[in-house]
Amino acid sequence: MTATDKLMLRALMITLLLTTGSTLANELSKHDSPYLAMHGDDPVAWHTWSAVVLARAKKENTLLFVSIGYFSCHWCHVMQRETYRDPQVAKLLNEHFISVKVDRELNPALDAYLIDFVQRTRGAAGWPLNVFLTPEGHPLVGLTYAPKDRFLALLSDLQQQWQQAPLYLAQTAAKAAATMKGEAARPDPALKAGDGQRYEIILVQQALQLSDEMDGGFGEQSKFPMVPQLDALLSAYTHNAMPSLKNFLILTLDHMATQGMRDHLGGGFFRYTTDPGWQMPHFEKMLYDNALLAKLYLRAATIFKRADYADIARDTLDFMLDNMRGSQGALVASFSAVDADNVEGGYYLWERETLLGILTREEYRLMKILWGLEGHADFSAGYLPRVQMSLDEAASQLHIDKGLAQKQYSSAREKLLNIRALRNLPVDDKLLAGWNGLALTALVEAARLPGGKQYGDAAKGVRDYLRNTLWNGQRLLRAKGKRGELGQAGLEDYAFAAQGLLAWAELTNSADDFRLVERWVSDAWRRFYSDAGWLLSDQTLLPSGFGVAILDDSPLPSPSSTLLRISLLVAQRNGNKMLLARAKQALVAGHTQLRQTAFDYPSQVTLLAEQDLTTP
Repeated sequence: MTATDKLMLRALMITLLLTTGSTLANELSKHDSPYLAMHGDDPVAWHTWSAVVLARAKKENTLLFVSIGYFSCHWCHVMQRETYRDPQVAKLLNEHFISVKVDRELNPALDAYLIDFVQRTRGAAGWPLNVFLTPEGHPLVGLTYAPKDRFLALLSDLQQQWQQAPLYLAQTAAKAAATMKGEAARPDPALKAGDGQRYEIILVQQALQLSDEMDGGFGEQSKFPMVPQLDALLSAYTHNAMPSLKNFLILTLDHMATQGMRDHLGGGFFRYTTDPGWQMPHFEKMLYDNALLAKLYLRAATIFKRADYADIARDTLDFMLDNMRGSQGALVASFSAVDADNVEGGYYLWERETLLGILTREEYRLMKILWGLEGHADFSAGYLPRVQMSLDEAASQLHIDKGLAQKQYSSAREKLLNIRALRNLPVDDKLLAGWNGLALTALVEAARLPGGKQYGDAAKGVRDYLRNTLWNGQRLLRAKGKRGELGQAGLEDYAFAAQGLLAWAELTNSADDFRLVERWVSDAWRRFYSDAGWLLSDQTLLPSGFGVAILDDSPLPSPSSTLLRISLLVAQRNGNKMLLARAKQALVAGHTQLRQTAFDYPSQVTLLAEQDLTTP
């Protein structure tokens, strides 16, 4: 063998080693998504979601394991620590499955499709979301968080079943996918005058039936803000000032703002509470929650003439600008539920000894009764501040002057904030188009208030980022990382970004921004709507069923209803008869389902009711 032959053989062996090893390599190290990057050191050979992975699964006839989560999710961190970093789990996954990690915030359409599957098969869904797919891409088995031993048993059982009866399992999954796909919806009867107002009455009735009369909100277990429903109920109240509806709304708004769902030291709202009394939060802070809640409180301040609601909104926006705004003017996605030491809520909680070491005796005495820092702490890491009374009431109870109480409060708050600033709270620094669109809308609303110039200045920064960075002249990007585009912009990005830019254009009377709004709206119709209905994305890579006539509201407003509202406004403003006709046709599609499920479609109900009230 010549020296040249030896060199060629060595090069071939290296190539083969690299090629073979690539199938078992973790692809996520240093990914631009903080959630994916944190899984970069797992022994699991994680892949990113792509057509290449699907093609490989078909070629090798191997089951796909798709695990979806997000950076600020507490149980996602737990499952990573307990399960995905376990060598035994990694060995089974690497030998018998193709494992894919997905950031739900970069692929919300895929997440929604698989959430629907797990909801149908398990009765409940959430994150981490773990679904096994056949090589053809049909969901087979799904679950959420599972302890390591239960997950190992499932892996072993599923691997054995796939070896023994792959055709049967593939056919079963295909049938289930066909059921999810359903049939094309039949045309609705014509919408009659007054139907929108009737659906709004049904919405109010359903909401009050589900309402918690003691603590506000909906349900009797965990409590989510459910802003789309609350916003629709505010609209309903402006159409019909029912005392019972007013009482419920004020009760809900007061409890969300004063109890454990709000950060009373640094500002901003947590994602939800695990109890019905709004006391025990899961400590994620999401950009979309805070943007939507700020706008909700601004609107409630006007409707109920409550100046304190406007203060809460401004406090929330100030938190967003002080803590979530990056150097490029846009706002980051979220803050983690766990601190840098993996303590849930550790960033926000206080031990008594720490408080006594920071505050004077008088300051501690005031904060103790003001924030309920007494008795047994509800969290292992300490107390969470919650408003128990007003500052004036605390001063009266302590028999001190109100001015002195205010001075002590300001001093104590400054000391605590200085200490908290030394703590480390992990951040998901993705700058998402849709969520920044929601923030832009809220900032513009605040900019309209007296003294709102700083919010207008901040709104311009968000607007500039959407226009100059996430719009490439041909399409909108969902996000952008150091290595280029992140995720795929879907309907929600186009809808919420267009909504924010429209608000900015109306504030500034910018002709260029009005034109770009119309371009984004037109692109969204082309990409996400057909005679079959709406799709969240045109690039899921999986069969996602027929389009639907109406997309329901989740923690986010319905993107289809949002785009319809914008389309009607833009078409009427610009005299775009084709867009106006298309929007009106889509507006009345699927309306009969609102009779039974109006509570799930509050944005659409409000839009129909407003059309009733404004159409001669």
